[in-house]
Amino acid sequence: MTVKVMGEGEVLREAAYVLVQHLNPAKVARFWAGWQISYSQYLAWRDDQFGTETVASLYDKVQAYQEKLKDEPAG
Repeated sequence: MTVKVMGEGEVLREAAYVLVQHLNPAKVARFWAGWQISYSQYLAWRDDQFGTETVASLYDKVQAYQEKLKDEPAG
C-alpha cells in the first residue's frame, strides 16, 4: 500500500483557504498574527488567493461583508 503525503506548503495553503472560507477577515488576520506564519509562505498564499486584487477592491468586499452582517438578524 502506498500513501501520498501532502507537502507542508500544500497543507498550509489548504488550511489558509479553509480559514478564509469560514471566518470573517478580522478573525483570520488575528489568527495569522498570533500564529506568525512565515513571510514567504504568506506571500505565496496571498498571490494564490488574491491574484490581481487591489487594496481598493478588497476594501469594497470588506465593506459589503460588514453591511451584510448588519442586515442579518442577531442570533
